[in-house]
Amino acid sequence: MKKTITYGKHFIDQDDIDAVVDVLKHKNLTQGGEVESFENAVAEFVGAKYAVAMSSWTAGLHMANLALGIKKGDSVITSPITFVATSNSVIYCNAKPVFSDIDNITINLCPKKLEQTINDNPDVKAIIPVHYGGVSCDMESISQLAKKYNLFIIEDAAHALGARHSDGSMVGSCKFSDMTGFSFHPVKSIAAGEGGMITTNNYDIYKTLLRLRSHGINKLDDAFINKELSKTKETSNPWYYEMQELGFNYRITDIQCALGKSQLNKLDTFINKRKYLVDRYDKAFSNLNFINPIQKEFRAVSSHHIYVVRINFEKIKKSRAEVMNLLKNAGIITQVHYIPVTSQPYYANLKYITEEYKNSLEYYKECLTLPLYFSLTDEDQDYVINQLKGVLE
Repeated sequence: MKKTITYGKHFIDQDDIDAVVDVLKHKNLTQGGEVESFENAVAEFVGAKYAVAMSSWTAGLHMANLALGIKKGDSVITSPITFVATSNSVIYCNAKPVFSDIDNITINLCPKKLEQTINDNPDVKAIIPVHYGGVSCDMESISQLAKKYNLFIIEDAAHALGARHSDGSMVGSCKFSDMTGFSFHPVKSIAAGEGGMITTNNYDIYKTLLRLRSHGINKLDDAFINKELSKTKETSNPWYYEMQELGFNYRITDIQCALGKSQLNKLDTFINKRKYLVDRYDKAFSNLNFINPIQKEFRAVSSHHIYVVRINFEKIKKSRAEVMNLLKNAGIITQVHYIPVTSQPYYANLKYITEEYKNSLEYYKECLTLPLYFSLTDEDQDYVINQLKGVLE
């Protein structure tokens, strides 16, 4: 049976298994202490005051927009080079996603183009910068624009747990934003099966997120509207809760959080191995004209979620599909991150035009994601390198 090398893969060890088994044997499966423990661990790791875990980062994006009051008539700016969840979350709030083109070097939002996009859309209320591939956007510039135009910022850091901003601060510290969100999908920095988390330094946002995560319900130390039902002879009723706004069941389980917390203990080890593999790729491709690795200038601060190269497929006289299929036949699975959101039929029907975002379109035509994950061996990586060279030469 031929070995398959995937583009991404989680790593689970005995500590992770033991953490999950301990919950299964001895603790609540949901709404227990593991959730808060995981939240506290992530908040401490990134240097934020508060953290709220949820069932997915998609759910988190939805809640983040709602927590800022994003509604019909508002616009929110993001990148075309992202997964559809980023802009979909704006539509969930009956608001309008607006796209701004990327910078060719960072593959993130271009601050100069972003300011023009803000000026072209007077109803903009927020920006969702996407830290593509684990490299932080130019958050100092974006933050200055947000202050200048009185806008909120939600950092989409699905790729970037463990990454740093240009000033050395951790992505997730919310030094330059109102909120930052992470994903714990199995191919991300750490895995919880599924799941997401938002960090923030704003107490009111934190409390709002907690309520939105669980049906919009106020309880415990929250303020209540119905004083008569909430108390008995001036004593708070321990069973009492109030639904004051529409919320959702976006809760995450204690099983997932136990796994996530165990994985967090290995995050530095995971990232160091990814850096090592990225360096090997960079050296292998350094003298090849037809392969151009992206984001090379940011290796020291990236979380290295994915390793992407740009290839001029027209120049090598092979299509990307042909290259990917030849590699697949050799047991190597590659991927494309991402098809521009504006090219999706749903967005095309909303009159978005991909050709308006020149850098994003050119990037999409050339990008290819190669295998990168903690358990990738030198031998397997060398095989990927040699097979790719053979296919492209």
